[in-house]
Amino acid sequence: MNEFELIARLTKTLPTNETVLAGAGDDCAVLDFGVPEKLILFKTDAVVEGIHFTRETPPKKIGRKALARCLSDIAAMAGTPTAALVTLALPEKFEVEFVGKIYDGLNAVAEQFGVAIVGGETTTNPERILISIALLGTVPRGKQVLRSGAKVGDAIFVTGELGGSLAGKHLDFEPRLKEARWLAEHFHLHALMDLSDGLAGDLQHILNASKVGAVILKSALPVAHAAKLRAKENSSAKPAALAALTDGEDFELLFTVASKDAVKLLDTWKKKFPQLKLSCIGKIVAGDGILLRDKNGSHKLNAHGYVHFS
Repeated sequence: MNEFELIARLTKTLPTNETVLAGAGDDCAVLDFGVPEKLILFKTDAVVEGIHFTRETPPKKIGRKALARCLSDIAAMAGTPTAALVTLALPEKFEVEFVGKIYDGLNAVAEQFGVAIVGGETTTNPERILISIALLGTVPRGKQVLRSGAKVGDAIFVTGELGGSLAGKHLDFEPRLKEARWLAEHFHLHALMDLSDGLAGDLQHILNASKVGAVILKSALPVAHAAKLRAKENSSAKPAALAALTDGEDFELLFTVASKDAVKLLDTWKKKFPQLKLSCIGKIVAGDGILLRDKNGSHKLNAHGYVHFS
């Protein structure tokens, strides 16, 4: 049983109450606590030694990544982060200086994005470090964007470049918070999420939630230089386009808008964010699954991104 099969099984009968507008199945929970003009976003995420970082990873970058992953999920709802709790699980024989530097990195990214660290928990975990973050945020009422709103005919967009994140981006990425809020303020986004497990897998989450399919143009994929370089230098490495589709931890935005808005979006984006690439990579269609179109025609994409327990 892989990660998503397990999630599906465990979330079938979760209890709920009147505060829950969106629960399990999106990037954040959306809660209504009666705050004027705002809804509450709630997210938790964890990084684990040996999975998301190694003991050789600079500790400041470990702390930064732990919180930045959650910040990326707040961005995926077009929200603003506010306060976080940190659970730190350590081996019995830990290095105090190393752990202190983890917090230096965590605190730095918190200050960068205006997040208060308001407490947490410490515990023992045999052999490896684990850091879990619980993060609160807000989003203006009516401006939250879920995965489930993609419509047939929508244009599909991604920010930045994809693939090859293990070359360093997975530790240094910038959560696209300001970009997501700008998009939600100026355009009617139908569906939105961040790319944490790879485009092929994450796009499928939008398609499943929205009950639609997609056609992706291989030539339109914004392949990162790191993915191209790896494919060029190592004959056994993934082809660059496949890396762009399946490598995890890009933490870019993936979203859909009505096709009539596509040209205006591209034009205004270039003026607002000239340093960050925005690519239209395909369209939403009736049906299910992903078709990849290249010079030889279209074929069903069977590749997927990173999946725990697979």
